[in-house]
Amino acid sequence: MVIGSTLKPLLLASLIAGTCYAQAASPQQSGNTASSSSATSQLPAVNNATYVIGAEDALHISVWKEPDLTATLPVRPDGQISMPLLNDVQAAGLTPMQLAASITEKLKKYVTDPRVTVVVTAMNSQRIFMLGEVLHSGAMTLTPNMTVLQALATAGFTQFANTKGIYILRQESGKQQKFPVNYKDLLKGNGQNILLKPGDTIVVP
Repeated sequence: MVIGSTLKPLLLASLIAGTCYAQAASPQQSGNTASSSSATSQLPAVNNATYVIGAEDALHISVWKEPDLTATLPVRPDGQISMPLLNDVQAAGLTPMQLAASITEKLKKYVTDPRVTVVVTAMNSQRIFMLGEVLHSGAMTLTPNMTVLQALATAGFTQFANTKGIYILRQESGKQQKFPVNYKDLLKGNGQNILLKPGDTIVVP
């Protein structure tokens, strides 16, 4: 009886401590899950049927049931990737779906019924450049359907920025074109909020 009366308070204290620990840990775990989910949702979506792979992109090549052929590979400056068995494979200029079909066809010599998936993990070929009186100058990843207003919002202005003199420089057909940007009109919902293209340079004097 003495032992039983001694154990009961100890067991009760253990249960209370365990419950408190679980309650304290739960929000933290929930927060981690939310944070992880948020980070995933921030990754720009890539349309496998329309996105055109370019040099310096990173690709995850997955071959079903073939772990030795599954890897994340960079697209070299010459537009090719290096794969086991196949050596050099042209990637730049193709969509992920087209590249998957190309790799599938080439692997049929070595693998029975190959099933290939290509996922773009980094769109390094899709860049624009910010110059002048901005807080974040240099290269910026061009996300799908990014507009000049979105790019300016991401880069930010210094206190010396001349928002009346902003312009975009673009190379088309071997010629440089200049597009003025009316920042105040864009803020009011007026004017042309230009869709950006890879290689565009936004200048804020």
